[in-house]
Amino acid sequence: METNKVKQIKPFYVMDVLERAHAMERAGAHVVHLEVGEPDFDTPEPIRDAAIKALTDGKTHYTNSLGLVELREAICQHYLERYKVTLHPDQIAVTNGVSPAMLMAFAALLDDGDEVILSDPHYACYPTFVRLACGAPVYVRVLEEDGFQYRTAAIKLAITPRTKAIVVNSPANPTGTLLDATRMQKLADFGLPIVSDEIYHGLVYEGTEHSILEFTDNAFVLNGFSKTYAMTGLRLGYLIAPRQYIRGVQKLGQNLFISANTVSQWAGVAALTQCDADVARMCAIYDQRRRFMLKRLKEIGFGVAVEPTGAFYVLANARCFGADSYKLAFDILEHAHVGVAPGVDFGPGGEGFIRFSYANSIENIATGLDRIERYVRELGFLNL
Repeated sequence: METNKVKQIKPFYVMDVLERAHAMERAGAHVVHLEVGEPDFDTPEPIRDAAIKALTDGKTHYTNSLGLVELREAICQHYLERYKVTLHPDQIAVTNGVSPAMLMAFAALLDDGDEVILSDPHYACYPTFVRLACGAPVYVRVLEEDGFQYRTAAIKLAITPRTKAIVVNSPANPTGTLLDATRMQKLADFGLPIVSDEIYHGLVYEGTEHSILEFTDNAFVLNGFSKTYAMTGLRLGYLIAPRQYIRGVQKLGQNLFISANTVSQWAGVAALTQCDADVARMCAIYDQRRRFMLKRLKEIGFGVAVEPTGAFYVLANARCFGADSYKLAFDILEHAHVGVAPGVDFGPGGEGFIRFSYANSIENIATGLDRIERYVRELGFLNL
C-alpha cells in the first residue's frame, strides 16, 4: 500500500539500472558502470587520517545541531577564498549528505502549494524533495541548442504569485554545463530566493563556476563533500541559508537528524584545509576521461551538441538509436553489459537522451564504449 504522497514519487530510474546490473553481476556477468555519479577514486589520505583520529580521540558524540563550528568556519573560509563571499558560521547547517540539506531548504521555504521553478532536464530527485515539502514543481524546458541554459524569458512566464524559489545547478547534473555570471545575475534579478546546488563545484574543466552568493544574499546553497573529495560514503553536506531562515532550518535539523555524523565532520575539516592537491589531481584525470568519452561517443553516433565542462557527465542525444531512453538503457545493459542512465530520469526534456558518467577509469570507459559500439553495429545502426 502507498499513500498518495508516495504515489507521486517516481522511481529513481538510474537506481533501477544499477540494481539490475548488480543482479547480473551476482549471476556472473561483467558489467561496466557508466550510470552512477560516484567517484571511483579512494578518499584522499588526509581525510581518512582525520576520520581515524576522530575515532581514536573519542570524538563520536553529538555536535551542535548546525554542525561543528570548526567545520562551519572552514566552509566560510572556503567561500571567502574561492568566491570572495563573506559568510557567518551561523548561516550554515551541516548535514548527512546534501539530500537532507535539500529537504530542509524546501521545508523552510514552502507552504502547501507553493511553487518551485526547476529546469527540464534536472537532477532526478529535485521534484521529490519539493513535493515532500508540500510544494509544486514547475518545469522550464532548457534546450540542447541553448546549451541547456535557462532562458530568462521562459522563467518570467513561469513565475506566478505562488512561486517561492528558482533552482539552479551549475555545474549541472545531468548535462555537465555551467551557468555564466551574466545569466546568474539575471536569475538573481528576479528577486526570488534562489536554491543553488553547488555540489559539483571544484570539478570544472573549462570556464569558471560561480556561487549564487556572488550575486545575491537571497539564496540557499546546497553543497557537500561527496563528489569533489570522493567522500560519498561519509555522507557529509551542508546548507547555507539567509540568516532569517536559519532558526527554522535548525529546528528541522534538530527534529529530523539531531546532528550530522561527527567523525565525518572532522574529516570534512581536513578536506577543506589539506586536500587542494588531491582535488586538482582528480580533476585533471576526470578531464582526460571527459575528452576520451566525448570523442568515442561521437564516433559511435551519439549526438553531443553541447560538450560538458563540469561535473562528470555527458548527456548524449540517442534518438537515432531509440526514442524510449528507459527501454534503450535496459537494452544496452542486457545486451552490452554496460550501465547507463536513461535521459527520461531527468524529466520529459531528457527523453531521447542517455547520460554517461565518466566517474570510472579510462580503461573501463573504453571497454564500455567498445561494447556499446558493437551493440549498435549488431542492431544495424552503424555501417562499420
